[in-house]
Amino acid sequence: MKIGEIAIITKNVRSRSVKEFFIDLKYLVKGKVLFANVLPVFVGFWLALRIHDLPFSNHWLAFITVLIGSTFVIAGALMLNNWYEADIDRKMERTQKRPTVNGHFSLSFVLGLGIVTTLIGFITVSLVSWEAAFYSFIGWFLYVVPYTFWTKRRFTWNTLVGAASGAVTPLIGWAVLTPVYHPVPIILAIILFIWQVPHTLSITIRRYEDYKRAGVPMLPVVRGIRVTQQHFLLYVLALIPWPFLLIAEFGFVFTILLTLMNGYYAYLALQAFSIQDHKIWADRTYHFSVRYLITLSFLLIATGFFV
Repeated sequence: MKIGEIAIITKNVRSRSVKEFFIDLKYLVKGKVLFANVLPVFVGFWLALRIHDLPFSNHWLAFITVLIGSTFVIAGALMLNNWYEADIDRKMERTQKRPTVNGHFSLSFVLGLGIVTTLIGFITVSLVSWEAAFYSFIGWFLYVVPYTFWTKRRFTWNTLVGAASGAVTPLIGWAVLTPVYHPVPIILAIILFIWQVPHTLSITIRRYEDYKRAGVPMLPVVRGIRVTQQHFLLYVLALIPWPFLLIAEFGFVFTILLTLMNGYYAYLALQAFSIQDHKIWADRTYHFSVRYLITLSFLLIATGFFV
């Protein structure tokens, strides 16, 4: 074999190793979950900028800094969650690609990386706003300590703790520019909190066997699927009033569109009592809930141009 061929093979092995490392990293930080939590940070910042009529040219550095910092904080929390739940994840089909399960990353490495990533995130966010850093800490703490370390393995209401953690994300972005004592970020946080409960309940029904096998006391495992569907409906109905509280800021078009989304979500929730295959129903509601969050976010971004 020629020297040039050896060099090419060595380069391919290195490239493949780097690629595999980043694939493992994506599963470690739960890429889609990370994106879903960083997106509201952006929305919160954007709405604060537009509502208070602040020029982006004066705040672009703060914008980049808070996105980077919050990404690191959230990623750090997700890493620590994977580190602590490695024993549970080994029993679940949906988590087999995580590096804490397949052995690509050692648990000590994940623990250290999670701590370092978290610290970098907190320091970065604090450079632009101590208030934003405070909300970052609240979200991180709720997810890592009460949710991951305590309630996840013990209580069905762990979902509420996880939802509270995710609800602070728009407050982080907003607080970079102005205090959050304003109806818009508070209502957005409430909507996110409510939305996360049925979203998570859909996942627990879709992956019922996984949670049962791992012994995780999610609502369908402990109380049954029918009770879970009833809770699902109640939380979806609880989303309906909130758009009307935003009419003064965002106008009738936004309110009507979001109300239509809520109405369709409620329609899907009611189908639970007519569709026999609960997994088909859970798949439908799960995929819609993902589209709901993305549509809501971009609807808020678009509306920001007109406030």
